[in-house]
Amino acid sequence: MAALDRHLVRSDAALIQLLDPPFDKTDMDPGYIKGYVPGVRENGGQYTHAAVWAAMAFATRGDGERAHELFAMLNPLNHAASEDGVGVYKVEPYVLAADVYAVAPHVGRGGWTWYTGSAGWMYRLIVESLLGVQLDRGKLRFSPCVPAAWDSFALTYRHGDAKYAIEFRRADVAQGVRITLDGALQEGSVLTLADDAAAHHVLVEFAATVRQ
Repeated sequence: MAALDRHLVRSDAALIQLLDPPFDKTDMDPGYIKGYVPGVRENGGQYTHAAVWAAMAFATRGDGERAHELFAMLNPLNHAASEDGVGVYKVEPYVLAADVYAVAPHVGRGGWTWYTGSAGWMYRLIVESLLGVQLDRGKLRFSPCVPAAWDSFALTYRHGDAKYAIEFRRADVAQGVRITLDGALQEGSVLTLADDAAAHHVLVEFAATVRQ
């Protein structure tokens, strides 16, 4: 992970390269990726699938600060937050780009937008890895991984005709999370869902680090 941070995470350009250097001046044949020009997609650019997986890896380690830093780099809104940024990014800021170019003169330019694979992994990064909400056969497991500055956050989860208003708060929890459903303390870190057409309030109290 340290090597990833030192070499492949380009904070100056807000991109996360798959590999470096590109395969362009070598007799080695890595396969089809050499067909891309240097710095595009798998050939030395940001391949967003893998970039999302890198952020997931930091979340798995419990490093909420770094995971959210990488998420911010992946967020297309941040690439187009200024007029200059729009001129560099050159693609829609409201969908995820499957790749971002990494070689001059096109560093930071997005490509292949509306690619559902990258968007699907990004959704899982946000919901499952960062906010820590995971669905498992009719149950929700909670394991948030958020920056230290986040003392609380909230979301609404629908299960059939039922609605769960879930509030997360940082608290004095020795390990993992503490769950309260409609005022009743639950056992463990799992919430069993009910499709009962009712509105429920869930409080999830979490410690500074909840990863096992």
